[in-house]
Amino acid sequence: MSAVLAAVVDFLPMRSDDIDAVVAAEQRIYDFPWTHGNFTDSLAAGYSAWLLQEDGRMVGYAVMMLVVDEAHLLNLSILPEAQRRGLGSRLLRHLFVIARGKGATRVLLEVRPSNACGLGLYRRFGFLTIGERRGYYQAHQGRESALVMALDL
Repeated sequence: MSAVLAAVVDFLPMRSDDIDAVVAAEQRIYDFPWTHGNFTDSLAAGYSAWLLQEDGRMVGYAVMMLVVDEAHLLNLSILPEAQRRGLGSRLLRHLFVIARGKGATRVLLEVRPSNACGLGLYRRFGFLTIGERRGYYQAHQGRESALVMALDL
């Protein structure tokens, strides 16, 4: 008989020392990644920023802005080799706990219509599309709109 050990998953607050590794991951994941400055500014502004580690190795990260009773999910990313294993769901659930703990009653986000994985994740959690921001994202051929989605906590 063999036993399969589950991976150890940890959520750690993102620190300025982590930004280089996060930016390197961001560049692997996206055609139009956040910059070092985007992450530095997010930490300086006091946004809730988290690393997702599996067996001590970073496999994802997220940045969320908390304002009054709303949380705005700015970035939720899982490394390509770690996708499709439920880690995005685990990270999103962690963010919900943080948001509720800070008094948020609603989560908002923008997502590219072309991001099928992201849309699927958010829809599985019950996010609803409440609007569209035309030309929001840089794209290879001009600009791409963003779907604005919301979930009541």
